Amino acid sequence: MNDAGLIVRVAAKGEGATADGRYAALAAPGDTLLPDGTLVHGPDHVDPACRHFPTCGGCQLQHLSEAALSAYVFDRVVGAAKGQGLEPAATTPAHLSPPRTRRRATLHAQAIGKRVVIGFREQGSHKIVDMRECHVLAIELFALVGPLRALLEGWNDRKLAVDIELALSDQGASVGLKGLAAEGLAKTEALLDFARDNGLARLTLDAGYGPEGVWEPEPVTVTLGGTPVALPPGAFLQATADGEAALVGAAREWLSGAATVADLFSGLGTFAFALAGPATKVLAVEAAREPYMVCQAAARMNGRPVHALHRDLFRNPLRVEELDRFAAVLIDPPRAGAQEQVEQIAASKVARVVYVSCNPASWARDAVRLIAGGYRLAEVRPVGQFRWSTHVELASLFIRD
Repeated sequence: MNDAGLIVRVAAKGEGATADGRYAALAAPGDTLLPDGTLVHGPDHVDPACRHFPTCGGCQLQHLSEAALSAYVFDRVVGAAKGQGLEPAATTPAHLSPPRTRRRATLHAQAIGKRVVIGFREQGSHKIVDMRECHVLAIELFALVGPLRALLEGWNDRKLAVDIELALSDQGASVGLKGLAAEGLAKTEALLDFARDNGLARLTLDAGYGPEGVWEPEPVTVTLGGTPVALPPGAFLQATADGEAALVGAAREWLSGAATVADLFSGLGTFAFALAGPATKVLAVEAAREPYMVCQAAARMNGRPVHALHRDLFRNPLRVEELDRFAAVLIDPPRAGAQEQVEQIAASKVARVVYVSCNPASWARDAVRLIAGGYRLAEVRPVGQFRWSTHVELASLFIRD
């Protein structure tokens, strides 16, 4: 076989690539792309775990072996760094979350005649894959798919189209149905029966005016850093508890001994509560009002040294003179990164910066600014929470010498 057709890597969007720049869908490193377009599988090309692959948009990389998947996550992060001329002093192997551990997801449901299909959308399409198995969702969440299908088929609505938000809380599964209204006693009772029979922690409906509670026997919480925090409907959680532990573990290790930490884009307090302790006080800064409020309430109720601040860091980033009060900063911005805030950090005297990111490209651009400001990139840890997906995360440490 011609080595010119050898697949040498998997590109950012999941296609296999040859050394001379040709691409092949569903190709793994070590496969061979023949001149007629035929793909000859190599040792890292495996049979997919799920019958819905590759149609289902929930996964793009089930054809990769565990080693090839780990290498893909690692290469995405290292490639982004190299693309900006960055060379981390240390990079750990990728951490991959196990199958069936995804604790939050949004599924879609639609009436097709008298049937209702539920699942993720197809790749590049609005068509829904009628999910009959799933190897990424936590078992407790997938167990709800069949009962949800039966519930919605009982609505007898030929125009039914619902988004289903699933999340695992301390009390069990939280389900949010967006685009569904319960008109009449029979449908309300059907919802209550569904929630009770399936042991839900919470059920909400959103008919276009925000989520309204239908069922919540006790307040729904998620434990972060040993602290139970109220979990608002639709609130952001790290995709897996395993991935959260990997990211939090890196932050704890790197910021050990820091007396004061600013946690920027703090959300519910995933990192703030994990870092706070007898010797560490944390300022948790968040723009979204509801996460800020529940973080503040949890800190007060549990006596944790976390102070919550409601502030839009895009419009009003923490300034140099504010940052200089802290021994360390942790920043976990949205996918686009945080250019204005990073520029303030780069000009500050903060000794250690932990940057957690869900987008290696925007992280690398921000990293360049930090390094230009006098920081060095001490370590990077790639994390693959979204198993078999092209979505990659990382934790990184910057040190000012």
